[in-house]
Amino acid sequence: MRIVPLITASLVAAVLFGLVIERERFFALVYDLSPREDVSEPVAAAPEAEPVEAEQAVADGVVRVMAKRSVATEIDTQVRLRGETEAARDVSVVAEVSGKIISPPLRKGAFVQEGQLLCSIDPGTRQSSLAEAQARLAEARARQPEVEARIPEAEARLAEARAQLEEARINAVAADRLSQGGFASQTRVANTEAAVQSAQAAISTAEAGVKAAEAGLDGLQASIESAEAAVIRAQTELDRLQITAPFSGVLETDTAELGSLLQPGGLCATVIQLDPIKVVGFVPENAVSRVEVGAMAGARLNEGPDLQARVSFLSRSADPTTRTFRVELTVPNPDLAIRDGQTAEILIQSRGVMAHVLAASSLTLNDEGTLGVRTIDENSAALFMPVEVLRDAPEGVYVTGLPDQVDVITVGQEFVTDGVTVAPSFEEVIQ
Repeated sequence: MRIVPLITASLVAAVLFGLVIERERFFALVYDLSPREDVSEPVAAAPEAEPVEAEQAVADGVVRVMAKRSVATEIDTQVRLRGETEAARDVSVVAEVSGKIISPPLRKGAFVQEGQLLCSIDPGTRQSSLAEAQARLAEARARQPEVEARIPEAEARLAEARAQLEEARINAVAADRLSQGGFASQTRVANTEAAVQSAQAAISTAEAGVKAAEAGLDGLQASIESAEAAVIRAQTELDRLQITAPFSGVLETDTAELGSLLQPGGLCATVIQLDPIKVVGFVPENAVSRVEVGAMAGARLNEGPDLQARVSFLSRSADPTTRTFRVELTVPNPDLAIRDGQTAEILIQSRGVMAHVLAASSLTLNDEGTLGVRTIDENSAALFMPVEVLRDAPEGVYVTGLPDQVDVITVGQEFVTDGVTVAPSFEEVIQ
């Protein structure tokens, strides 16, 4: 059962060998075997016979090949990516306090404005807590004038004590002098010294009273600030009962159902912003240098209009798994016709480069598996040159990495290696 494929493979190999290596002899054999019509007049010799004989006269070891003289031209290159559309913003709005939902739900797909109410939570006793905190704040502020008035009173007592001390010192000095002249008794001197000590004690007491008044004022100020903080906390708790949309967008989920119990972190709704919308792709390492922020780009969706935009973002950090770089296009979407997650083909314009257009069959691999073409050097020897494929086109494959002008082997490149002498027949001449 396997003899037929073997015979077929042998015949194909023989035909290819005849076409590439023994081309002239093969065609001569076919010509001799083909039927001829009888003609009465002799046919003149073909003028091409002499060049063919000249072509047949090649040295041993020289391989005949077909070649093309290619000249590089500047082309507008494009980076082609596969990507998808992505919402500009996608937020899960969650509760910050616990409570029962008392608002009717909004259904998914509805458009909401920024600040619009999504979920309302039962306040419970939070309003009472706010009133209590406000009352404490009012009480603390009402005590402020009384406490502030204690400071001048204490300072006045301190000044009075200092004056009494000064008077006592004067009386003590006078009594001492009179005692020295024999005009005052020792009892009077002792009384004046006791008055001085009493005045000093009164000053200490007055200074302590001033400090106590100042400390009372500081304590009152702390009480006021504490009461204000309690009011703010109570007001914040009430504000958190009203969960609103953070931006204008579309509800991707229903809001929390009426009567359901939400805990802190519980989902109220998911809101996405689709205007503008982003088209996201990932650029490989070998093409990231050809992409710039602000470059013109286009995107084609499987379903929807063709899009045009500029590159708005190019990542500076590669994805650790795929080693690719994120690129984004920002596209207006006022009618919300473009949906989140649609597959897109992205084309990004880049700088023009010099490239050759060759037939895809001209490409080959060397022993290391590098993609390239075999060319003909100045000594008529085969030479492998690696290339980089830019893109496919109806006229061929655009490649870079070759000199501006080069002779590329188009037929027979698989039968020669570097350094093998070849006898090329150029396609332009034959045509």
